[in-house]
Amino acid sequence: MYVVFELIYNMENFEQIIESFFVHVGVADSFAMHLRLLVLMLGLLIVSWLIFVITKRIVIHYVYVFIKKTSITWDDVLADHNVFDNVAHIMPALVVKAFAPQIFSDFTFILPTVITLTDVYLIIVGMTVVFAFLKVAELWSSSRPAFQDKPLTSYFQLIRIILYIITGIFVLSIILGKSPVYFLSAFGAISAVILLIFKDTILGLVASIQMSANDMVKVGDWVEMPKFNADGDVIAIYLTTVKVRNWDKTITTIPTYFFVTDSFKNWRGMVRSGGRRIMRSLFIDVQTVRLIDPETREKYKEYALVTDYIETRQAEIEEFNVKHNADSSVLINGRRMTNIGLFRKYIQAYLSNHPGVRSDMLIMVRQLATEDRGIPIQVYCFTNTTVWAEYENTQADIFDHLFSAVHFFDLDIFQKPTGKDIYRFTRNGDFSHE
Repeated sequence: MYVVFELIYNMENFEQIIESFFVHVGVADSFAMHLRLLVLMLGLLIVSWLIFVITKRIVIHYVYVFIKKTSITWDDVLADHNVFDNVAHIMPALVVKAFAPQIFSDFTFILPTVITLTDVYLIIVGMTVVFAFLKVAELWSSSRPAFQDKPLTSYFQLIRIILYIITGIFVLSIILGKSPVYFLSAFGAISAVILLIFKDTILGLVASIQMSANDMVKVGDWVEMPKFNADGDVIAIYLTTVKVRNWDKTITTIPTYFFVTDSFKNWRGMVRSGGRRIMRSLFIDVQTVRLIDPETREKYKEYALVTDYIETRQAEIEEFNVKHNADSSVLINGRRMTNIGLFRKYIQAYLSNHPGVRSDMLIMVRQLATEDRGIPIQVYCFTNTTVWAEYENTQADIFDHLFSAVHFFDLDIFQKPTGKDIYRFTRNGDFSHE
């Protein structure tokens, strides 16, 4: 730096030496002055380039080495992302600004333009340094457990937009020679236009704040928004958009404010509970529903899951029938168990003993309103896993068994007639199995 100041101090003598040399070799005085300017500008470019190379390859190299050796960890992120590389662009600009008044002393009409361009360059480079620090701060913050579920990207995007506006104001103020306050006052006059241009940004900012404050959506949540055909994990929350990776590996981009204005389903509660709901029905053929006679009841007692229930329930029924003098010779008289009711109890017991079903959550088997497809027997329970593949395996295992077990209770699953059913009907005159 001392060398730079010494060169500035002796620049006038250096200019005179160059100009005298050109005059001595026979160049006209007016043309010699222009040649002197050309030589000095060329020399300034060479010196600036050398300073840039020295700063980037030597000084910054040692800065990175020093940072890596320190015990602090957060500054290593600065080195990993080459944040200080942009500093190398500042030094040449400072050199140009320092030498320009001397070099262009005889060309005062050019000097303001050179100084203006240099100042604009310094502002832009300085802002790139700030952006580099912001990027590192964003990466470092997102790696912290306390901030991993926060929409940090949205906030950093907003900061960048504000800095872009500030940079533009300073650049315009330097080029036009106006105070930054002048442009800020002008923004008030065109606020309606600004609001229109940045409508999505403003809505996204408000939505991001509401989403964060109300804990509505986080990165990693499974969300479902049918309006946009989105069904998958949230992989990024930006200022204006939210990216959802669907289960078919496609990416859906949704405007952030729709997560506040529209309804959507967030499956985070299910994931945190550790259990995923099964809610599916078996449709029983109405024509196979029967009252249980004593012979059939003895057969059903052999089914271990309902043995105790049959004995307890039959004792209650007999007590009721005796009390009300019911004629037990006719099944319809008094109270009787039914095969469909016993099958419901069997399903309940089966689910309670299934290793893939959570016994601490609701287990319910209920009969819904009869439909044209038969009598719906709905299975309602929760698996002990929320992993999709494991959940589907558990659900399939349960219904594989129930579809097979239904015939042990002399019941049939309702099914619309198929080609084979029609063939049997035309052959036998009914839909009964051969």
